[in-house]
Amino acid sequence: MEIELPQEEASGTYSNLVMITHSPSEFILDFIAVMPGLPKAKVAKRMILTPDHAKRLATALADNVKRYEDEHGVINTREKVEIPMYRGPQPEA
Repeated sequence: MEIELPQEEASGTYSNLVMITHSPSEFILDFIAVMPGLPKAKVAKRMILTPDHAKRLATALADNVKRYEDEHGVINTREKVEIPMYRGPQPEA
């Protein structure tokens, strides 16, 4: 199969948070860019997948993480990830 990568997608989209929801017929992945000090996070991309494709994606991702760790070492993760919240300007004396 030939796959085309349009120029406007070639640089990719940054995301540091993914929210996942589902219905009986689809999985919805909202890729979000959370930026420190900003009051709002923005959904950068929304992907809608069929349940079978979501399961294949999960399997492929797990396989790629294993291969990455075999080559580069274990990826350290925190048990609980804190989402930075905007607290407004800090007072100065």
